[in-house]
Amino acid sequence: MQLDPERGYDLIGDVHGCGRALARLLDTLGYRLESGVWRHSRRQAIFLGDIIDRGPHIREALHLVYDMVDHGYAYCIMGNHEFNALGWYMPAPPGSGREFVREHSPRFARLLQETFQQFEPYPEEWKAFREWFYELPLFLESERFRAVHACWDSSVIARLRPFLNDACINPAILREAGLPGTFICQALDRLLRGTDMPLPEGMTLTSEEGFVRTFFRTKFWEENPQTYGDVVFQPDGLPDHAARMPLSAQQKNRLFLYGPDEPLLFVGHYWRRGQPGPLRDNLACLDYSAVKNGKLVAYRLDQEVRLDPAKFVWVDVCAVFRT
Repeated sequence: MQLDPERGYDLIGDVHGCGRALARLLDTLGYRLESGVWRHSRRQAIFLGDIIDRGPHIREALHLVYDMVDHGYAYCIMGNHEFNALGWYMPAPPGSGREFVREHSPRFARLLQETFQQFEPYPEEWKAFREWFYELPLFLESERFRAVHACWDSSVIARLRPFLNDACINPAILREAGLPGTFICQALDRLLRGTDMPLPEGMTLTSEEGFVRTFFRTKFWEENPQTYGDVVFQPDGLPDHAARMPLSAQQKNRLFLYGPDEPLLFVGHYWRRGQPGPLRDNLACLDYSAVKNGKLVAYRLDQEVRLDPAKFVWVDVCAVFRT
């Protein structure tokens, strides 16, 4: 998929069903609703995945994004929630120890329940959108910038490319992802869910949604980390005593690094809070917890090769967008 190096792009973080906030953000960015489609005369939007789940206007958000992509005014890459939706319906391969690629567990049922409920009166629409999810690339790349939902790992992407069709998965790849420990499973986890590390022995964390975890999400840009606290990258941080624990040499060697001299990289996924801005001058996360009354965030990219903090644009997602 070729991006125009001369065009300006507006990269937009995780929407999660905040369809009305998305319309407000597009209006703020200078897009206009014409003949039912949001469009801009000189720019294109790039959505970083996770259009579905959790929010009050999932169907509205999907139609908006689909129409923009279909008419050439946007791109959209796959998020882990679109992947979850496909995996919910895909039988797992023999030997996987599970029935579906995404197990019908309380965790995944809870993540997908709002989408299922809002599409319940529209089963054919939901089926059509799931088919469209196969057309969402896992990543976008140009000479100046890259976009992926959670983590860009060039070595993984290079090895994965031969299995993909223009960076898109197909049902066979989805099915193979249901085999834990395979390259396909691990590669899709890396791109769509990022990097993680086991918690110190015996420790667990409970997320805001009640899910108990024995791993925590990690930074993939920290150049000289010394402690657990140096690498944690998630809203619910580690307890102080765990954050102060030193990393072993083996743990440090296993950490992945997206280097400071690589092209601009845009990701979503990580539920950030506070004032939007760069993580580093070549790396931005645009997920600011919109569906949790946070911010729906965009970055206005032109020809710069280093991120400009003044080019982050957002709307505060409040009660007015949730009715």
